[in-house]
Amino acid sequence: MGLDSNNIWQPTETYIEEAQVTALARRLGVADFDALYDFSLKHPERYWREVVNFCDVRFSREYDTYCDRSRGAPFPSWFVGGEMNWTDMILERDEGRDRIAIVAESEDGTSRSVTYAELANEVRRFAAGLKARGIARGDRVGLLMENGVEASVSLLAIAYIGAIVVPLFSGFGSDAVVSRLAPCGARTLITTTGFYRRGRFIATADMLAKVRRDLPELQHVIVKGSEAAPAPDDVTDWRDIPQDAEPDSRSALMSPDDPFMVIFTSGTTGKPKGAVHVHGGFPVKIAHDSAVHFDVEPGDVFCWPADMGWIAGALILGAALLRGATLVCYDGAPDYPDWSRMGRLVERYKATHFGSAPTLIRGLAAHGATATAPDLSSIKVLITAGEAIAPEHFVWFERHFGRGECPLINYTGGTEVSGALLASVVTKPILPGGFNVRSPGVAVDVIDPDGQSLTGSVGELAIRAPFIGMTASFWEDEARYLESYWQTIPGLWVHGDLALHTDDDHYFMLGRSDDTIKVAGKRVGPGEVEEILVEIDGVIEAAVIGATDADKGQTIVVFLTCEEAPDDIRQVARARVKDRLGAPFAPSAVYIVPQLPKTRSSKIMRRVIRSVHSGNPPGDLSSLVNPEAIDEIARIMKAE
Repeated sequence: MGLDSNNIWQPTETYIEEAQVTALARRLGVADFDALYDFSLKHPERYWREVVNFCDVRFSREYDTYCDRSRGAPFPSWFVGGEMNWTDMILERDEGRDRIAIVAESEDGTSRSVTYAELANEVRRFAAGLKARGIARGDRVGLLMENGVEASVSLLAIAYIGAIVVPLFSGFGSDAVVSRLAPCGARTLITTTGFYRRGRFIATADMLAKVRRDLPELQHVIVKGSEAAPAPDDVTDWRDIPQDAEPDSRSALMSPDDPFMVIFTSGTTGKPKGAVHVHGGFPVKIAHDSAVHFDVEPGDVFCWPADMGWIAGALILGAALLRGATLVCYDGAPDYPDWSRMGRLVERYKATHFGSAPTLIRGLAAHGATATAPDLSSIKVLITAGEAIAPEHFVWFERHFGRGECPLINYTGGTEVSGALLASVVTKPILPGGFNVRSPGVAVDVIDPDGQSLTGSVGELAIRAPFIGMTASFWEDEARYLESYWQTIPGLWVHGDLALHTDDDHYFMLGRSDDTIKVAGKRVGPGEVEEILVEIDGVIEAAVIGATDADKGQTIVVFLTCEEAPDDIRQVARARVKDRLGAPFAPSAVYIVPQLPKTRSSKIMRRVIRSVHSGNPPGDLSSLVNPEAIDEIARIMKAE
């Protein structure tokens, strides 16, 4: 990967001895992680029985069978015969009830915290208030709210009564909200009057008015007001919901296969896909991953700012609260009032775990002196997820936020799979930008077009058997679910990502497989080219696409965002790629643009760039946080 051995995490005896994954391995009587992974695939019922005990998964009625595959691999049933509500794992805590569960900081520096006991009381009161207003088991409830105590209480209360949460990104426009609430028949929306970004109040009043106009079936609109914008008179004030209700002392008893969340992800074209997650799937997988991969234990302080509207919001809430840790929420811009904000968040709350998307890491690295000024000595584990990360940014994050003393856990899953397919553990060496393990219980492989395993060359990421955490289907659209994942190679879940399994048993993600570029018959993943480009001084981010070429089939086209880049940056970029990958892969065009189109979870939308470049309609843009980037790219291409 172009980095010397000094840049590889080597686990210390202390990390190995004290790791949660080591404790789980000992309970199962296996020697190390590799033996643990093998055990999880060969003896899944025994493995998950021990995980249930280790992670204190609460069943109100014990299950009979770990998995029933009678409907086929795409439609497994988990923990058959059991009864549960996943919120009991958080709210019915035997120990640590006086520990801080959530501390939420706003952009202006004000904060609010609740203990586990206070959180349980607030959730039960809010749940009772929802039921008193006719919101019932199985109802779909939209949740569009800035991250914090209220959003967390809302999500937990919805699941507590057996209703189904539909998370919505706080920056969505009305069309994106309606396109997610209408297909699942949501009758309730819990939202906010607005939030601050870089000192400016972003009001949601116009958006909410349009949603109510276009979605007349909404029976309940519950709004959290603020000093800047109180809740309107014609909606229910969020604060009024729990006021007159006695706390609901018992959660709704659910089958492990009952849904608790429908979360929409944008497709390449057409309508968004509504992944369905169940009580005995997503939360169990996240509790497992938090212990095995993130090494979280009770009393830790978990800080990974994310919007509740994406899968990361529920994932992060679960990773902290299901393990008895303190969750640090932040509602605001990560660089406001300057790039030290994230570091000061870590310092103020003595975070033991800090997570960040690669996009934010690149921004922090570009402002390194400011970003790392605070005291970061409390951190013991770093996490990154959301997209591929270049090795140099991986190393920067580990050295500066982790002080060169902490492991950086690379983690990749997706909206449809809950948690990790590939990840890392603290007990094994970690290569920059790579993953050192497959997640236990998930039969991950890298395959060729015929489904055969590949080592040492790029292939499709696939899963060979059903796994806990996978979506139960798409909401009322089984055909699209099967087409998306199970029909490329019958019997295998083909995830849609390019990956590399190295000879020394590490893994690297190389971008979406529909982004694959084929130059003169040779395949290359865009991530492989982008890694080379972001090493160039002055380059902040890179996006690489394939463009149709009469001679080569495709050529490489590059889009860069830069800061103080040399005047000859285009020539430098072409030469660097040519030198590293060979003459056929030298870019045919290099564009310097102010920004790249991204989702709120910081994924660069290459398909949108590809559409703009080819002059085709860009497709679904509802998940973009900066749609203005499209017009900027089109203007720059036209000018050049």
